[in-house]
Amino acid sequence: MTTLETSFAGLKLKNPIIVSSSGLTDSAAKNQKLAESGAGAIVLKSLFEEQIMMEADWLGDPNMYPEGSDYLVGYIRQHKLGEYLNLIRDSKKSCNIPVIASINCYQNADWVDFAKQIEEAGADALEINILALQTDVEYTYGSFEQRHIDILSHIKKTVNIPVIMKLGDNLTNPVALINQLYANGAAAIVLFNRFYQPDINIEKMTQVSGNVFSSEADLSKALRWIGIASASVGNLDYAASGGIHSPEGVVKAILAGASAVEICSVLYQNSYSTIAEFTRFLNSWMDFKGMKSINQFKGILNVNDPKGINTFERTQFLKYFTSRD
Repeated sequence: MTTLETSFAGLKLKNPIIVSSSGLTDSAAKNQKLAESGAGAIVLKSLFEEQIMMEADWLGDPNMYPEGSDYLVGYIRQHKLGEYLNLIRDSKKSCNIPVIASINCYQNADWVDFAKQIEEAGADALEINILALQTDVEYTYGSFEQRHIDILSHIKKTVNIPVIMKLGDNLTNPVALINQLYANGAAAIVLFNRFYQPDINIEKMTQVSGNVFSSEADLSKALRWIGIASASVGNLDYAASGGIHSPEGVVKAILAGASAVEICSVLYQNSYSTIAEFTRFLNSWMDFKGMKSINQFKGILNVNDPKGINTFERTQFLKYFTSRD
């Protein structure tokens, strides 16, 4: 009998559809509805490093006595965290699927101490989303990658729950970093997070926001790097994020080596019923192909010979353009 069950970051999921961190997952009521709609897991809306640190700094009046200012800053930080801990607790009560907490950060700082309280609140895992562009003209090569490792190592000393690392696509060699993250205790890798998309209004000559949602074309980046990384560093789980706009995309991600996918834009643009549509298609496709489990076809189209990657890619690129009219 066909089963859609999969294992991701040591968690047992009834299917590979994870709702990613967003406004869709910012309340227990929404999360309950997502669980009832068939999601395999949810990632709570991220607690931002800036949210905690900047709000506390803004409300800490430097004209107050130092003791009073320190107390206020501490209180605000705990209040913001308290709201997030309640979201974890309430979501765990209302959902019968794994609840993954999320922290969006860019430095190895005080916020790491909050991870222990997140674990104690009942989160099944913690996703760390390190979202930052490196633009310093005096940038030291490798320091950004090392920051990922330092943050992970710090958190692993604090919590026992699985730690998932969600990476950006602005890395020279994701595979080398993934290998180091695995060595330092990462339970899973998500490829990729989505940066703010800038645009320019030429009439007003102002900077504006670009498209908030991903497109189906974005999936190719995750397919490439999951296909490469899962062959090179095969002892941890992967999830594809960005560009999953059709049920076929779920199948593609698993064939490339993913254990699960994270979806967001497609839910905003359609409805929660999309989850059931995806799982129905996955069931039908597996039945048609004679697949009884996710593991049976996971990674069968990843890169079996990592040393031949560049040759393969360049050859295919050449074939594509020389064969067109």
